[in-house]
Amino acid sequence: MTEHRPLDPPASTTIATIANDVGVSVATVSKVLNGRGDVAPGTRARVEASLDRHQYQRRVRRPSTGSGRIELVFHEFDTGWAMEILRGVEAATTAAGVGLSVAQLDGAHRPPARWLEALLADRPLGVVFVLSHLAEAQQQHLRRQGIPFVVVDTDSATSASVPTVGSNNWNGGLLAARHLLDLGHRRIAVISGPPDVLCSRARAAGFQSAHDEAGIVVDRELVRYGSFSAGAGHAHGLQLLRRPDRPTAIFAGSDIQAMGVLRAARQCGLRVPEDLSVIGYDNLPVSAWTDPALTTINQPLRDMAGIATQMLLDLTRGNEPATSRIDLVTELVVRESTAPPADPR
Repeated sequence: MTEHRPLDPPASTTIATIANDVGVSVATVSKVLNGRGDVAPGTRARVEASLDRHQYQRRVRRPSTGSGRIELVFHEFDTGWAMEILRGVEAATTAAGVGLSVAQLDGAHRPPARWLEALLADRPLGVVFVLSHLAEAQQQHLRRQGIPFVVVDTDSATSASVPTVGSNNWNGGLLAARHLLDLGHRRIAVISGPPDVLCSRARAAGFQSAHDEAGIVVDRELVRYGSFSAGAGHAHGLQLLRRPDRPTAIFAGSDIQAMGVLRAARQCGLRVPEDLSVIGYDNLPVSAWTDPALTTINQPLRDMAGIATQMLLDLTRGNEPATSRIDLVTELVVRESTAPPADPR
């Protein structure tokens, strides 16, 4: 009988083991582990392959309650939407006695190498990414450092290994379009977010599905993509409302974007909701104070952020989440900005 000896556990592998295997210095292996950029691509690839082959894992820290800091990283931080996320994260970190730092990527959806190097040098307990994602190599750098991360409202599909918290954006688009169709609107425009962002496409897909089930064809000229900003809502709103065959209703991809549409309607001499119905998305606190008060889709941003932060705190304690993807329910909130069309088309 042949005796099979068990392999040494991954913990027995050292940086020196990797260095000897690849034929480089310990310092070079350390640079790769720390995400440094001053390593030749070919050398980096060989070191990464050896790390994977030896199943090298940096020892995960076990912080005590009340110590350390969480890094919250926004793709962009300039709206009430971001403030709702911040409030949700802050409530969870305060309850856990953990510090919080906030950063933003100037609109980018993937952190640049220099940012990741600074993060690794600072070594937070963990990272919450908002509407952004990491390249696979960046994910490996954080994992080898023992720095867990979660994603809130991801901009693209994530693998099962990345804990993610979002909401049912497809259902939100479906509910918005159904509401307008049930009111009698047949010429409805949609202004979604960036076309390369997952939630933007999902909301537009739900909008399309509501029309499909009603047997109504969507005019592709009325489907627009842009940023979630008021400026984008205003610009697209003007273009749509100045058409001779203008829509009788507009579904905006965010409450902030909808506010731009409201301004465009006023500039075009249209009354909301008498001449034009407008529906937003997110249910930010300010949406109840627009004139008229905005009908919108409630996206539970604070709950999304709080759940994601709790998942991250569990990971810092060595506890794996029961599921890697959580999507919270979206709901229709009817206020004053939607009504039946005065001139059904």
